[in-house]
Order: sequence, then structure tokens, then C-alpha cells
Amino acid sequence: MKKIFKIAIIVMSLFLLAACGKSDNKKEAKEAEKLSLDKLNVTYVTSPLNVPSIVEKELGIFEKNMPGVKVNYSEITSGADQTQALAAGDVDVLYALGGSSAILAKANGVDLKVLNMYSRAPEAFGLYSMDKSLNSPESLKGKKIAGPAGTNLHELLIAYLKKANMTIDDVEYVNMSIPDAAAALESGAIDVAMLGGPAGYKAVKSGKNEITNGKGLIDAIICVATSEKFYNEHKDVIDKLMEAQKETADYMKNNSKETRDIVMKALSLDQEAFDTMYKMYDFSTEITDADKEGFKRTKDFMLETKMIDKDIDIDSLFIK
Repeated sequence: MKKIFKIAIIVMSLFLLAACGKSDNKKEAKEAEKLSLDKLNVTYVTSPLNVPSIVEKELGIFEKNMPGVKVNYSEITSGADQTQALAAGDVDVLYALGGSSAILAKANGVDLKVLNMYSRAPEAFGLYSMDKSLNSPESLKGKKIAGPAGTNLHELLIAYLKKANMTIDDVEYVNMSIPDAAAALESGAIDVAMLGGPAGYKAVKSGKNEITNGKGLIDAIICVATSEKFYNEHKDVIDKLMEAQKETADYMKNNSKETRDIVMKALSLDQEAFDTMYKMYDFSTEITDADKEGFKRTKDFMLETKMIDKDIDIDSLFIK
């Protein structure tokens, strides 16, 4: 009987040691998982049709992949304002930044590095008017044109005017958000609105004239960027961000109906609108040689049109 009791004591001790070991392992794993910051500030831009941003925020994919990190979303639509916020330290990651804005910031000395691509969609950006006689670059001379500065739309306007050897100085340009530009066009306060995604689709559906879209004029590159300082100090967070982006992309690929429903609700779209616009977009995050060539074309264009006065090495935009 004593022998049986001793054996029971030994077995129980071994069980308790194993349980403690598992508890310690869990504690160690949790501590190892702790990231180098507890708050991440990212931009949240839904327009023109930024499906990854909408899906990610709705499902909380960033926070899910970054235990213990609070994600704050900053709704900054202007590319220039986004890069200024990065330079000021108010934002850590620019999630959906126009390629032209990235180049402009880099040329002006902002510490900025492109992490990966966000989207490409030249046909999703366009110039719209109430007046069907506005159908050529020459017809825009002296017209009041509104849209967001430092964006693909800004680049599109300049590229279109250039076809007639005109510059932005030949029109009355007003820096305005996409929703405000759409409203201003509707009220007659402006002659031409620079619109993208749903706003452009709705303009056409309501009978507005599409003067041009970006096909053949711009690459419409949108990227994800941060500062080199933030990258070096929080590489662990960036790695988790990359994993989260992959999870978002996989969700979009494997849950097309759910993705559509999430975006339709967020942007107040019907299914026809979503289906029409979604096929215009390439949301692959990989940086390809074609993307780098697109950045170079945009840079050369910006130099030529004096949007920037300092040349930059495009390779300096990317993390080595």
C-alpha cells in the first residue's frame, strides 16, 4: 500500500512539473511575441476603391496580427498631407499613397521608403464635366478644375494638358478632396472634377461627361510606405504588417462575396458599381520591375513638368 502511495505521489509530481513547464512555455511565447511598440498610426483612405483598406479595418486584421498593438487610423486623403504627417511623426505607415506623392516627398527630402505596392488602376481615375463640349485638352483652357493635389488625379490632369502643350497654369486649378470636387461639379461651382473610383462611376451614371481617364496617360501606382527610421526601429512591426497584408489579400481572393458586401456597405455602392470598378484594379502587393519602371516614368514626367526640381534615384525609394 505504501509503495502504491509513493508511486501516486511521483506521478502527481511529474504531472505538476509538466503543467508548470507548459505554463512557462506559454509565458515565454507571449513575452517573445511582444512587439517593439504598443500603438501604430496608419492612414485610412477608402477612395477611389481601396478594397484592402476597407476589408482590413472591418475585420481588424492589423491588430489581429500585432498582439498588444493598438492601431489608430488617420483619414488623410491628400498625398501631400499624408507625407507631411509621416515627416512630422504623426503617422507611421502610409497605407495607400500615390506614387507621385512618394516621389514628390522623396525629392523634397522626406525620409520615405516604399514597402510594397497597394494597387494599379489607371482607368479608375478620370476628369468629368457637365459640359460635353469639354472633350479635349484645348477645351479646358481657362476652366475651373478641382481635385486632390499630389495624387494620381493631379498627375492625370497635367499629363492630359501636356497633350496640347499646356500646363496647369493654363487652367484654374483648385485643390479639393474627391467628395468635395464631385459636389462642386454638381452645384456648378467648377467646370471639371478630378474623380476616381465610385465618384467617377456615379458621375457617368448620372449623365456627366468623362473627358478622359488615365489609360495611356498615367501608371496610377499606389504604394505602402513608411520612414526608414521607423523601419529600422520597428522591423518586427513591419514584418507583422506584411503578414497582415497577405492575410487581407488572401481573404479578398477566397471570400469574393464577403469582400464585395463589405466594400459595397462602406462606400454605399450597388453590385453593378462594385463589379464594374473592381475589375479595373490590380491589388498585387509585389513590387515588380514594371512597377519600378512606372515610378521612373512618373519621376521623369514630374521633372519635365517641374512638379519637382530635383532628380532622385528611383531605387532610393525602396528598402534595400
